[in-house]
Amino acid sequence: MFNSKTLKDAISSGEFNPAFNYLYGKKSNGMQYRYSEAVDEFVALFGNSEDIRVFSAPGRSEIGGNHTDHQHGCVLCAGIDLDIIAIVKKTDNGIIRVKSKGYPMDVIDLGELEPKPEETDHAPSLIRGVAARFNQLGYKIGGFDAYTTSNVLKGSGLSSSAAFEVMICTLLNNLYNEGKMSPVEVAKVSQYAENVFFGKPCGLLDQMACSVSGFVGIDFKDTESPIIEKVEFDFSKVGHSLCIVDTGGSHSDLTDEYAAVPSEMKQVAAFFGKEVLRDVDADEFYGSIAVLRRKVSDRAILRAIHFFEDNERAVKLKDYLKNNDFDGFLKTVSESGRSSLAYLQNVYASSAPSEQGLTLALGITERLLGDRGAFRVHGGG
Repeated sequence: MFNSKTLKDAISSGEFNPAFNYLYGKKSNGMQYRYSEAVDEFVALFGNSEDIRVFSAPGRSEIGGNHTDHQHGCVLCAGIDLDIIAIVKKTDNGIIRVKSKGYPMDVIDLGELEPKPEETDHAPSLIRGVAARFNQLGYKIGGFDAYTTSNVLKGSGLSSSAAFEVMICTLLNNLYNEGKMSPVEVAKVSQYAENVFFGKPCGLLDQMACSVSGFVGIDFKDTESPIIEKVEFDFSKVGHSLCIVDTGGSHSDLTDEYAAVPSEMKQVAAFFGKEVLRDVDADEFYGSIAVLRRKVSDRAILRAIHFFEDNERAVKLKDYLKNNDFDGFLKTVSESGRSSLAYLQNVYASSAPSEQGLTLALGITERLLGDRGAFRVHGGG
C-alpha cells in the first residue's frame, strides 16, 4: 500500500525496476521519471491517499490476420512496450473520474449506465460501457479517481482505445473484484463497450491482444471461447525488431471507412447463407464469383479474397515462428501486407483517394528494405 511519498520513494529507489525491465526492456531507463511525474499529476488533481495504486495496459501490434477477427478468423498479434499507465485511488461515492494527460477530465456517474448519444465516439462512452457490462455480468462496480498518461499514439493503429478499455476493466477488476475476471473476459467486456457505447463495430483482436499481451496466435472461430496460443520467439536472436513507422496519418475519424470492411465481408457471407466468412467454404466462394458480382460490389469480393488468404497466412505465421522458419515468416508478412493493399484496400480512404501517405510509405519501405525484413500496413489501416 502506497501514499504519494512512499510510492515515489519506491520508484526512485529501484523497487519497480524489475517490473519496468519486464514491461519496457531497453526503454526502461526513462520510466522512473514518467511514473514519478504521473504520481505528481495525480496528487495535484485528487490529493494524497493512503492507498494509491499503479497499473499498466499495453497497446498492441497486429502481425498477421488483417481484418480477419470480425469474421471469426485467425490472427497473430502482440502486446507492445507502448502503454497507458494509471495512478489510481478507490473512492466510495459511486463516481468514476479519469483525467488523461492532454484531455479534459471524464466524470461518470455509476447510477447512469445507459448509452448516451452525445458520448458516442468519445472516451466517456468507453468508461460507461465497461461499467455497464461489469454490472450486467454480475461483477461489482464502484468509484475511483485516476490519472492516466499514454504513449500509445491515438489513431495510429496501436489500439489506443482498446488499451484504454482494458485499463478501465483492469481497474474495476482489481479494485472491486479481486482480479477474478479473466483476460479473455476483460477483452470481451472491452469489445462490448466499443461496439455498443462507443459505436465502432470492431472485432475482438485489439482488446484480446491488449488484455492477454505477449505474442499470441488467436483463433476466433468460437468467439465465446477463442483459442489462444502463446508463441515464444526472440526477434533479437535473428537480428530483427518490430518497427512501427508514423506516416503522419490517422484513422481516428474514419469509423465509417472501417465499418465498411466487416459490412462488405458479411454481404458476401450472406450470399451463402452465413453470417461470417469463416463459415463459408473457400472453394465454393471462388466458384461463385461470377454470380456474386451481380449481388455485391467488386470491392466486397476483393475483401473476401483477402480474408480467405490472410486467414491462412495468420496460421502459417504462427507455425513459422514455432518452427524457427524466420525466412518463411518474413515472406508471409509481406504477402499479408500486399494483400491488404491490393484486396482489402484499407490503406487509404475511398472518400479521399488523393491522400495516400500510407501507401506512399509502404512503397518507400519496400524499396529501402529490398530483400531484407518484411513490411505491411499495421492494424486497421
